[in-house]
Amino acid sequence: MSNVSKKELRNRITTRLSEHLAVDAPDDSPHIETLGEKLANAGVSRRSFMKYCMALSAIMAIPASLMPKLVEAALVNPDSTLHSVVYLSFQECTGCLESLVNVFPNTQFKTDSIESIILTKLSLDYHETLMAGSGDQAEKSREDAIGKPGYILVVDGAIPDDKGGAGFFIQQGQTGLQLLKTAAANAAAIVSVGTCASFGGLPAAKGPNGLSPTGAISIKTALDSFGPEYKAKPLINVSGCPPIAEVIAGTLIYWILNHKAPELDSYRRPKMFYGETVHEECYRKDFFEDGLFVESFADDGAKAGYCLLNMGCKGPTTHNACTTLKWNQGTGYPMQAGHGCLGCSEPGFWDKEAIAGKGVGFYKPLDRNTIRD
Repeated sequence: MSNVSKKELRNRITTRLSEHLAVDAPDDSPHIETLGEKLANAGVSRRSFMKYCMALSAIMAIPASLMPKLVEAALVNPDSTLHSVVYLSFQECTGCLESLVNVFPNTQFKTDSIESIILTKLSLDYHETLMAGSGDQAEKSREDAIGKPGYILVVDGAIPDDKGGAGFFIQQGQTGLQLLKTAAANAAAIVSVGTCASFGGLPAAKGPNGLSPTGAISIKTALDSFGPEYKAKPLINVSGCPPIAEVIAGTLIYWILNHKAPELDSYRRPKMFYGETVHEECYRKDFFEDGLFVESFADDGAKAGYCLLNMGCKGPTTHNACTTLKWNQGTGYPMQAGHGCLGCSEPGFWDKEAIAGKGVGFYKPLDRNTIRD
């Protein structure tokens, strides 16, 4: 247990914020806006910032004694080295990126969210969808970025097989596997964003012949195929279709703060977000324990908010933060909206219970006897 009192902690944070909010004497050098000033200009109070840091610490299981370190990491000096990020897109739908950019604005406080402000301290050196440059200019940006060791490589989408799926992804005369290998060489860490990158996802879903049309594989499988040096690279899977915005942001912030990956589960997902099943914190769990289930989306049980297990809810076998962090800045999650969990953060969820290629079985119920409370 930390020996730092709440009062002392508040004083430390207030002092640190004051240093960044203080106006220095004018000089001849151009003024660069500090993060503290940006927070103030965006209407974020010290109290709001403290609440955010406290919440972030709780999510990441960071002891209270390390709160000043979190504040220090967030309030980066403007002249310090920014963390370079290279974002590659392969077989994907842009939904994961859409989720990430929707970290802001904060509808609750009517302002740019603190998460987005902190993420502006990252140097997004290459991203095909967001960058202004294109063609040769864009390719040069990528080459320059991956030529300097230490960047974070974020990968979105599955990788098609060089031979069987080469026609599905060619860029600058290179296949997806070739591009990934080049980009991963100098990366300090690799973050697979979304279920497609983490486990193959929809592109790896089996067709009628039992095979993926493109031979799509996950980022881990691709890295392992490159050899021991690539297999040893720090890899974090942030699965979901798409992942929750704050889960993506929180994973990146954790790496920046600690220069290492958080504790991971057997699928290389951060336990701080994927340590519990969706079922464990679902408000419908009481109905599950009482044996009250929805049997039709139009029945009285559905209107009363009964458990959705019989409607195919995969919450008991799905590890994610949907029922704790929730979606759309804490607005809700699928079961709260009346629909069961599809299990989108788990491997092979598109193929769950598939029968002869006739469907993915989203609405086939789990065996109640196999569920542990």
